[in-house]
Amino acid sequence: MKKTAIVVAALALFACATGALLAQSPEDAKFKKFQDGFWDAYFKFYPTAGTLQGFTKYNDKLENPSEGALDKFNEALDGFNQELVSKIDKSKLSADGQIEHEMLLDFIDLEFLKLQYILPWNDNPLLYNDLFVQSLRSLLVKNGAAGVAPATARAKLIPGLVKIAKDSLKNPPQEYTQAAIDQMPAIIDFYRTELPKLSGGAAALQAETVKAVAALEDYQRFLKGELLAKSTGNFRMRDWHKRILQMTTQGNLPVVEELVPQSQTDVTNIRREMLLVCIPFYKLMYPNVDIEQLGRTKGEEQTRNIVIQGVLDKIKGDHVGRDEFVGRISSGVASIKDFMQKTGLLELPTETLAIEPMPAYFADGLWARLQGPGAFEATGPYTLYVRPVPAAWSAEDATAFLEEHNNYYLDFMTVQKIFPGQFVPTVLARRDPSIVVRMAANQGLIKGWPIFLEDMFMESGYGNFDLRMRLNQLKLLLKTVLDFQMDISVHQGTYTKEKVIDAFMTKGFMSKVEAERRWNQIVLNPGEGSQAYIGYREISAMEKEAIKLKGDAFNVRDFLQKLLSHGAIPLRTLRTKIAQ
Repeated sequence: MKKTAIVVAALALFACATGALLAQSPEDAKFKKFQDGFWDAYFKFYPTAGTLQGFTKYNDKLENPSEGALDKFNEALDGFNQELVSKIDKSKLSADGQIEHEMLLDFIDLEFLKLQYILPWNDNPLLYNDLFVQSLRSLLVKNGAAGVAPATARAKLIPGLVKIAKDSLKNPPQEYTQAAIDQMPAIIDFYRTELPKLSGGAAALQAETVKAVAALEDYQRFLKGELLAKSTGNFRMRDWHKRILQMTTQGNLPVVEELVPQSQTDVTNIRREMLLVCIPFYKLMYPNVDIEQLGRTKGEEQTRNIVIQGVLDKIKGDHVGRDEFVGRISSGVASIKDFMQKTGLLELPTETLAIEPMPAYFADGLWARLQGPGAFEATGPYTLYVRPVPAAWSAEDATAFLEEHNNYYLDFMTVQKIFPGQFVPTVLARRDPSIVVRMAANQGLIKGWPIFLEDMFMESGYGNFDLRMRLNQLKLLLKTVLDFQMDISVHQGTYTKEKVIDAFMTKGFMSKVEAERRWNQIVLNPGEGSQAYIGYREISAMEKEAIKLKGDAFNVRDFLQKLLSHGAIPLRTLRTKIAQ
C-alpha cells in the first residue's frame, strides 16, 4: 500500500509539473523567439564577439562603432528592453525561463550602461586594440582554411575601423592610452608574422594585411602623439562601479558597503592566522629575536608585520627561473589534477585544459586569460593563456615577481585562478542548455567558488601539510580580500596609486612589482578585482545556511559540487536553490 501510494503521489506530481510546463510553453516559446532576435541584433553590432561565441552569421563583418551606428544600436536595445519587460510575461515562464529573463535584463542593462555612460568607444583605445587582433585571429583559429575568406573581408575593413577609432577617441585616461601604446608593437607583429602562418599564406588576405599594417602603424603614431597628449580622462568609475558589480555578480548583497566592514574583519583574521603559522618558523629562523619583547616595544600590528614578513623573506627564494614560469604552472595543474583524482576531492569534468604562454597582444592587465568554446558552439578546446615574465623586465623585477610566486604559493594560485579554479565552473556553466546563462555566466560564482577549495586542499594533505604552503595559501586569500578593498577604494573613492601600492605591500606582504601589477589590473579592469570576494562572501552565507539546515550531515564536498550543478546563474537565485 505504501509503495502504491508513493507511485500515485509521484504520478500526481509529474502530472502537475507536466500541466504547468504545458501552460507555460507558449510564453517560453515566445521568449525563445525573442532571444533569437536579440542575439541576431547583438552580434550584428558585435560580429567579432559573435565569432568568438560561435554565432557565425556575421563572420565577414567588422564592428562599426561610428556615431550613427551606435545610435541605431542603442535604439534597438531600447526596443528589446521594452519588449522584454512589457511583452514577455515573466510570471508565465518556466522556472528556468524566469532566471533567463532576469539575467537577460541585467545583460541589456549593462550594455546600456556602457553605451550611454561609460562610453568605451570614446574613452578606451584598448577596446579597438582587442578588435584588431580578435576579429581575424578568432576566424582562423576556430575555422582554419574556412576562415580565410571572412578574415580577408574583415582585414579589408581594418583601415576603416582605425579611422573610426581616431575620430572617436576623445579624452581617455592616460593609463588606457599608455597600455594601448605598449600593446601596439605586438599587434603589428601579429599581422606581419602570425597571421600569414594561421592563414597558410593566403594571397588575398596577405594583400589586405599590408594595407591593414599601414593603417595600424598610422594608428600607433596617433596614440603616441596626438591621443597621449590629450589623455587626461578619469579612469575611476565612481558613478557606475556599483552597478557593474551588481549586474556581473547578481547576488543578495546589493549594497557593496555592507561588505566593506566584513572585508576588514577578514583581513584582521587572515593576518592573525598567518602570524600563528609563522611564530614557530620565526623562532627557528631568528633565534636571537624575542617575539614577546618585540610585541611590547613595537606593538601588535607592527610585530605581526615583522614576523610574517620575516618568514616570507626566508622562504621566497624557492622558485623557478623566469623562463620556467609558464611550465611550472602547467606541471602544477597536472599535480593538482592527480591529487584530486587520488583523493576523490571533487568530480572533475572530462574536458582538458591546455596551458600556453599568453601572446603579448593579449596583455590587458590580466595575468591569465581562459578561452573556450563559445555559447553557440557544441564543443571546443579550452586554453588558458598565462603571461610569461615580460622580457622587458629587469632581472631585479623578474626575481621579485618570482619570489612572490614561489613554489609554496604558485600551486594555490593555480588552484584558485586556473585549475580547478575558473576552468571547472566555466566548463560546467558552458554545459547549461541556456544561451543566456552561457553568455552572461555569473562571475561571482565562477571566481568565488575556487576560493573554497583551498582549505579543502590543505586539510586533505596537499603538499604533505607543509605549513609554508598554508602560509602562502593564506597570503593568496588575503590578496583576494585586498583586491576587493582596493577596487572599491579606487573606483568608488580617491585612493591614489601610492596608497594602493602601500596597502598591498604593508597589509598584503606583496612585492612592489606585484603591487604595481595589481594596481594596473584594477585601473584597466574596473570591477574585476571585486568579483571573487563578492562571490566568496555570498557562497559563505550559503554554506552557513546549509550547515544550519543539515547539521552533522553537511559535507563540504557535496556542497561545492552542488553549487556548480545549477550552472552560473545569479547568486541570489542559486542561494534559494541551495537552501531547498
